[in-house]
Amino acid sequence: MRIKPGWVILILLLVAACAGGWWWTQRPVEVTGTRAAIGPAMEVVYATGFVEPRRPVEVASRVTAPVVEIYVDEGQRVSPGQPLVRLNDVDQRQTIAQLAAQTRAAELDEGRTLSLYRQGFAAAEAAARARLEQFTIRASMPGVVLRRDVEPGDLATPTRTLFQIGDPALLRVTATVDERDIPRVRQGAQAIMSSDAYPGRTFAGRVYEVTPGGDPNQRAFRVRILPDSAAMLPVGLTLEVNIVTAVKRGALLVPASAIKGGKVWVAEDGRAQQVDVRTGIEGADRTEIVRGLSRGSCVIAQPPEGLLEGRRVRVQGC
Repeated sequence: MRIKPGWVILILLLVAACAGGWWWTQRPVEVTGTRAAIGPAMEVVYATGFVEPRRPVEVASRVTAPVVEIYVDEGQRVSPGQPLVRLNDVDQRQTIAQLAAQTRAAELDEGRTLSLYRQGFAAAEAAARARLEQFTIRASMPGVVLRRDVEPGDLATPTRTLFQIGDPALLRVTATVDERDIPRVRQGAQAIMSSDAYPGRTFAGRVYEVTPGGDPNQRAFRVRILPDSAAMLPVGLTLEVNIVTAVKRGALLVPASAIKGGKVWVAEDGRAQQVDVRTGIEGADRTEIVRGLSRGSCVIAQPPEGLLEGRRVRVQGC
């Protein structure tokens, strides 16, 4: 039987398509590999924090009165007793003058002096003079004015913070740690910190305090960290904080991206093979393998979607 030319062309096209499909499935897949290597594994707790003085002092007024004059500004160093701000004390001075006049009148009437003293005229004058001192707000500690939140004409009240004073040479980092992670954080743990303000740099420190009470709204606890003495950080700087909770020397490590569902793809004799593994300490970039791999295995760092067992691969990096 004679085959028509059209059928011959169709058959040839089908054969070519099958051959092309076979070639496509058999061609090596380009992948990036890395050797499973021995190194230190670190388990960390991630948190965010900010830099603040170790002993910050919030300065507020003890009386309610308008602000008349401000004597210091941000960044200025102050000493104990130094005036920071003066409040309007006209009413208080009038009260003192009135009480002083009553005291003098009592002294003129010798027969009534003892009785009037008992009624408190002289004592009231002394108390009013002592209260006058509160209209000049003074520094209670040596340090630097880190923040000034007052301007002339503002109303000073006992509930309003006017200044924050602290020593920029004595700093701490206050980090907010999720309540699920707080049981792993211990005093003395190493902390590694970074900030977008200093790209490529890290700052070391140690945990010195874990607050016993958490915030039920944020479901978090505060952790205090002392930066190393060489880390001179500006007050108020926000930081990414990693608190080291466990360190294991001599761990077998692979990229964290290589592990999918408890399995790792490896390249053996130019073909992809999937192996079951058991993981240990999990870091941000690398994960410890405690079973299933040997040192030097060529691990496919980022297995492509649809990779099949036995598929030919061309590995870069191993």
